[in-house]
Amino acid sequence: MILKITAYGDPLLRKESTDIDASYPALHQLITDMYETMNFASGVGLAAPQVGLNINLFIVDTTKVDNYNEGIKKVFINPEILDEYGKIWTYEEGCLSLPKLRENVDRYDTVKVRYLDENFIEHTDVYTNINGRVIQHEYDHLMGVVFIDHITAFRKRLVRKKLDEIVQGKVDAGYPVRFYNVKKR
Repeated sequence: MILKITAYGDPLLRKESTDIDASYPALHQLITDMYETMNFASGVGLAAPQVGLNINLFIVDTTKVDNYNEGIKKVFINPEILDEYGKIWTYEEGCLSLPKLRENVDRYDTVKVRYLDENFIEHTDVYTNINGRVIQHEYDHLMGVVFIDHITAFRKRLVRKKLDEIVQGKVDAGYPVRFYNVKKR
């Protein structure tokens, strides 16, 4: 089932998420629905807060990224970034919760993360390049951070109109979006 994406402006996107355990209701169905939603919206990652759930869960699928042969398709439950290091690189990021908005973001090219997979088996892995970037981006969502928090104040002023349009529900994402406090037209 395709879920509605929580749009920028919803306070849920600014809250830190909470850990879950194996008893979380319908977890495997939620993961399936998140993958279906992410694929429908042409995303490469999706965090639970983006579908209205304040839990520490995100998915990543970089297997379809053009010219990238090292893609991953993984579930991250209760992740903890242990280290970010390497070279800082700038890359144009977008976000399903901020439709039609893309900005250059600086991030480290390597991330070490401890997490549980969908079977609650613990892993500690190092990811680089696009995989590392997407993991950092999705992990940010669990901390109440969105990618525009990483851009300069000057750039934020330049995109203010686009942000206001998202908050007001005046953007057509091309996929189901739940806008916060916007009356249906």
